[in-house]
Amino acid sequence: MPIDEALNTSVFSLSGISATWENRYIFFCITFLCYTLILSVNLTLIVTVVLRRTLHEPMYIFLCNLCVNCLYGSTGFYPKFLADLLSEPHVISYAGCIIQVLVIYSSVLCDFSILTVMAYDRFVAICRPLEYYTVMTKKTVTKLIMFSWIAPVSCMSFLVVFSSALTLCGSKIEKLYCENWAIVRLSCSSKTAYNVFAYMVILTYMGHAFFILFTYMKLFKSSIRSIEDRKKVMQTCTPHLVSLVNVTVAFLFDTMYSRYGSRDFPQGLRHFMALEFLVVPPLFNPLIYGLKLRKVRNEVLRFMRSNVKF
Repeated sequence: MPIDEALNTSVFSLSGISATWENRYIFFCITFLCYTLILSVNLTLIVTVVLRRTLHEPMYIFLCNLCVNCLYGSTGFYPKFLADLLSEPHVISYAGCIIQVLVIYSSVLCDFSILTVMAYDRFVAICRPLEYYTVMTKKTVTKLIMFSWIAPVSCMSFLVVFSSALTLCGSKIEKLYCENWAIVRLSCSSKTAYNVFAYMVILTYMGHAFFILFTYMKLFKSSIRSIEDRKKVMQTCTPHLVSLVNVTVAFLFDTMYSRYGSRDFPQGLRHFMALEFLVVPPLFNPLIYGLKLRKVRNEVLRFMRSNVKF
């Protein structure tokens, strides 16, 4: 596409789902059910933590924050995708594409930040129990929550600014949703500055993952001598590690495949793998915590019993 025409591009076309209308209706019902479940399980956990005083502790406040982030990221994808399943052609405005990139990928980075904060909270609780409430004050908890949101959103905002400053020579995005690298690939100008900053962000958040693993290694090491401590570590840390592995694998696959993946992969498989981190973490994170953490599970059941009387 000539540069003059590219400068006037205000709409991107997405790859969409290549299926008959009958199959699209089936995909729509499955996706709608999945989105409904994501909203239900996350809202249930959020409302329970907010309304139950026994859960007004740093650990559960951070868990509530994780669920809010799941809702935030899901909202960036599902409404648009549901509309695309029932419409033709699959297009999105330039501004809408930029907003979708910002919401979806800042949500992924927020997952890493929140899990890092939760790992620090568990480290203080288990390794320095007598100092826990001195260290994890309301002020500290507020700062940690602000860190878990401001840093990721700022990083993604910088990346979006870099990509939006590039001159584009195309408007076709080979994905079901907008992605920053997909926009950058359409550029006919230098991508060096963007690549440098993008890899800095990737390395920073992989550093978060290594920090979490290092923290939990210390926790497991410190709990070896005591069976009680070992049970406590396993009960509270296992959900964190499952969530970390889930988010990290999905994020790395999406990032590496977008940059280096082969076009020989079947389109259906590409779509499935691209959707993994938009389906699994927001749906299973609250379920993992709700089922594994006894206190949360009991309070959720108590809350549901008290509100479903008829």
